[in-house]
Amino acid sequence: MRFVRGDRAVTLLALIASGLLWGITVPLTKVALAGVGPAWLTVARFGLAAVPLALVAGRRGLRGALTWKIVLWGVLGYGLVVVLQGQGIARTSVSHASLIIGATPVLGALLVVLLGRGRVGALSWAGFALALAGIGVVAANGAGGATLAGDLLVLVTVLLTAAFLLAQQTVLAGRSPVAVTAVQFGAAALASAPVAAVTDGSPVRAPGTGPLLAVLALTVFGTLAPYTLFAFGQARVAPEIAGIFLNLEPVVGFALGAVAFGDHVGPAQVFGALAVLGGIALNTLPYLGRRTPPAPPARRDDLPEPEREPALV
Repeated sequence: MRFVRGDRAVTLLALIASGLLWGITVPLTKVALAGVGPAWLTVARFGLAAVPLALVAGRRGLRGALTWKIVLWGVLGYGLVVVLQGQGIARTSVSHASLIIGATPVLGALLVVLLGRGRVGALSWAGFALALAGIGVVAANGAGGATLAGDLLVLVTVLLTAAFLLAQQTVLAGRSPVAVTAVQFGAAALASAPVAAVTDGSPVRAPGTGPLLAVLALTVFGTLAPYTLFAFGQARVAPEIAGIFLNLEPVVGFALGAVAFGDHVGPAQVFGALAVLGGIALNTLPYLGRRTPPAPPARRDDLPEPEREPALV
């Protein structure tokens, strides 16, 4: 596939839109949790989003994606992560949660290095240290409804997400990203249902207009749309270039937390935000500094079906 100027503009717009939309997930979750428990919110969010993806993928695509590893990573990477993230967001502020989640690209790259699957230079190591220091400052200066317990829960979900994204490189190989995502969304919803029945109680109670609208917006604009747009862009550029646009999420979430929710913003919060974003920026500079863009990876639909299950980390 030739990467012409028009293709580049559309691809960049898709990646930018996905990053901006992911930035509204924490604020929307905060509103939805006022009427829906964290686990039931996970069931609704991924269950509803799985339906249109399954229709697009078709029976053949879904059959190729129905393996135990794909299902397991859907339960862990989507279900468990979002349930724990909901618990964390309920105990902390929108700004804190957004900033901590924004360190996902940095921690993902650090995990790659620790597992010996890649190398980074001194600039990237400085970025790791700066971003992690920023997370520590933000977590240690809880205010405006923020707590250390909530921040730590969100941090756990970031670590799980980093491991999940690394595993997805092998899970997606040779398969339709839409089909894999549909199966994983469905698995996350089904696995979260019994947890919701135990921890959140009955889902019958009316959540109220505001929380209900937040659930619907989170499903469409915080789940279905950004994942689809990101998959579109990721299929046309190298993974590390696509990952740069995830860094838009903490900027949007932090701004909305301060403006819409009245989250406290003091010197410590500003320093932590700048440290996290500065650390992410240091890790993206080596890629942005390339004179020519890397060749886009082969389209998943053009790859042959694998003969056996790919090995995961």
